[in-house]
Amino acid sequence: MKKNRTKIIIILAAIGLSLYFLYPTYQDYQHTQRLEELSGADSIAYFDEHEESIRQARLQRMKLGLDLQGGMRVVLEVDITRLLEELAENKDEQFEELIEQIRTQVAGTDEAALDVFAQTFSNAGVRLSRYYGSIRDTDEQILDNLQDNADGAIDRAIQIVRNRVDQYGVAEPGIQRMGARRIIVELPGVTDEEEVRQLLQGTAMLEFKIVREPEIVFTVLERIDAYLAQEQEDPEALEDIDVDTLETPEFDPALAEEDIERQHPFLYYVRPDQQGTGISYVAELHRERVNRILARPEIQELLPNNFEFVWSANEHFVSEGREYYALYAVHETPELTGGVITGAQATIDPQFNQPIVTMSMNSEGSREWARITGANIGRQIAIVLDDAVFSAPVVRSRITGGRSQIEGMANIDEARLLEIILEAGAMPAPVAIVEQRTVGPSLGEDSIRRGMNSMILALGLTIIFMIVYYSTAGSIADLALLFNILFILGVLAGFQATLTLPGIAGIILTIGMAVDANVLIFERIREEQVTGKTLRAAIDSGYSKAFSAIFDANITTFMVGVILYNFGTGPVQGFALTLMIGIAASLFSAIVITRVVFDSLTERKGAKVSLG
Repeated sequence: MKKNRTKIIIILAAIGLSLYFLYPTYQDYQHTQRLEELSGADSIAYFDEHEESIRQARLQRMKLGLDLQGGMRVVLEVDITRLLEELAENKDEQFEELIEQIRTQVAGTDEAALDVFAQTFSNAGVRLSRYYGSIRDTDEQILDNLQDNADGAIDRAIQIVRNRVDQYGVAEPGIQRMGARRIIVELPGVTDEEEVRQLLQGTAMLEFKIVREPEIVFTVLERIDAYLAQEQEDPEALEDIDVDTLETPEFDPALAEEDIERQHPFLYYVRPDQQGTGISYVAELHRERVNRILARPEIQELLPNNFEFVWSANEHFVSEGREYYALYAVHETPELTGGVITGAQATIDPQFNQPIVTMSMNSEGSREWARITGANIGRQIAIVLDDAVFSAPVVRSRITGGRSQIEGMANIDEARLLEIILEAGAMPAPVAIVEQRTVGPSLGEDSIRRGMNSMILALGLTIIFMIVYYSTAGSIADLALLFNILFILGVLAGFQATLTLPGIAGIILTIGMAVDANVLIFERIREEQVTGKTLRAAIDSGYSKAFSAIFDANITTFMVGVILYNFGTGPVQGFALTLMIGIAASLFSAIVITRVVFDSLTERKGAKVSLG
């Protein structure tokens, strides 16, 4: 036992970590079962009481793919041909004919529109400078510029889709680029096709809104807090009370957590910025609760005219492992919309070596922007896309000429994101749905049931065969096999990977491959025993001689899995992922765990281990 002490510690650690990562999945299952048993007010009360636990479990549980969970898979196509047409100048009949040829050729395919564009104009003997750039520009220079515009259009489309899906409230959405101009959007749990079409194909709304004064914001927050506190104590007293007379007690640090929450049912979740900016911060776990409060009609009546709350598009900061989002109070009426923007560019300020974004507007926007900035010096203007704030820069001075410089980004990636957002209203490329598939929840449940039945059947037959054919040694291999499955599921849950139906197929294949390694070892041990070696010596020699064959077979399969994962999409990636995890887990369980068990048994005097 002493010589295997390190191995035993590693095995126990692996088991402990796997159970730890799988526990949120168990928790989520328990909460889901409980919520299904309850209904109406009881269900809401249970959710409110266990909201943090439910959200943490859902966040950390093992994710299920659309084929298991149900939902929609939509493939969007960005119309790059339309973008190229919009960017052109001095368009004539020949240009329109060439563009129509390009549109016809790329229709229904994922062929790169810009490649077809370059080839079509080259075959026609038409220089690109006739319609793009200046007369001195070469075709290569113009194509490089058009490629930047095409990539930018796809990036803007992805960002807009991601923002809308997040605002829609879809849990665990999948959004990724595919090929030259397509975007795959996976929406678990969503089945309303018309609503999804409106969500994904609607025109992006970019707005500039003034952030409300901090003293007004804090007054509104206190009024809501006091109203909710009074509602908890005596709901009937609110019928005749003047809400302007409601007062909220000061925070008492000595109070217990539950007492603070009882006295401040709104400010407990919505914490105003201590710097007096008027911005509040809410933990991601509490966003839905705050949304429910703000959506109530009686709470809406407490808000002043031309006043609304808007969330930040991304987390504002992370503290003690929690993500916090900013809650902005802004004028409901926008001062300006994104249609006036003609361009934006992220760059580094050479003077201060800080990331900035320069923004330009047309003549109409320039006039309005000069008026707006002149009247709001020292205040923040929120840049809002589809009801989410991406930035809220402070106005330093009146800006004329339509060119602005936005500062305050943490890094160049954040600046590039803002550039994408600002250009969402400038020369957008249309987005069309080219493929749409819906998987109903009942089909998902059926897939889970069939997949689990297949895995249980495969596991059961393998266990029976190993026990019958290899007796005691087979039982040891079966024990390692169970740990192998535990490790696979633990790794999937730990890295929050998505389990799909092909992934279950990968696990089933791994079951066979895992015992295959033990079969090689056991046959080697049998051969060594035939030569007259003791059981202990035969086991040592069997593991030593079988290792190279096991390692070679598994490493080549692992490499195939890497290739499938990198070059495949969707189901192929799900299969490859579980296959790679399964290979690593099976090597560990088949070589390490079984060896430790064999060593433990053979250390005892007179111990016998049958190999069938």
